[in-house]
Amino acid sequence: MEAPRNSPAPAQGHAPVPGHATTAGIAVDAPERMRDLGRELAALLRPGDLVMLTGELGAGKTTLTRGIGEGLGVRGAVTSPTFVIARVHPSLSGGPALVHVDAYRLDGGLDEMEDLDLDVSLPDSVVVVEWGDDKVEELSDTRLHVVIERATGDAGGTAGAAGVAPEEDERRRVTLTGYGQRWTDGALTALGAAFA
Repeated sequence: MEAPRNSPAPAQGHAPVPGHATTAGIAVDAPERMRDLGRELAALLRPGDLVMLTGELGAGKTTLTRGIGEGLGVRGAVTSPTFVIARVHPSLSGGPALVHVDAYRLDGGLDEMEDLDLDVSLPDSVVVVEWGDDKVEELSDTRLHVVIERATGDAGGTAGAAGVAPEEDERRRVTLTGYGQRWTDGALTALGAAFA
């Protein structure tokens, strides 16, 4: 596991909110652990949080979101919203709803995202956007950017690649970067340290 760290450096080339970026690195070795990470992450989330997920196909974005949904106690099975673009999962416990968006097929940036009225949903919900890079950053000055990478170093990113043992193919490096004052309370650092 990478040691958690506080860092002003942006993840994946995005400009940080001036002065505040907190980063934690976590090693995940199985889909079940990715789901567990989602449940743990849900305990940190609150209404108004924007979570951006970045990772290749099959990296575990929807699995992580499924865990977030379980942790938030929302209704309905959390599945990839690729064909419907967005799904709303209301809370079963009085907490925030989960709005799960797959922006993969949207290439119009924020203009196209505005048609989804995410800015209306954001104050009362936790909004999780897969493939949201360069599309949703303007929705909030504070956000959590989660980058999921295969730990095998397989540049092609193909599951079951020749020469890669199946258990190694499941390993992921997850980098959580919180932008803005919202994420300076040390919660991400504590999550990174506890999730070993």
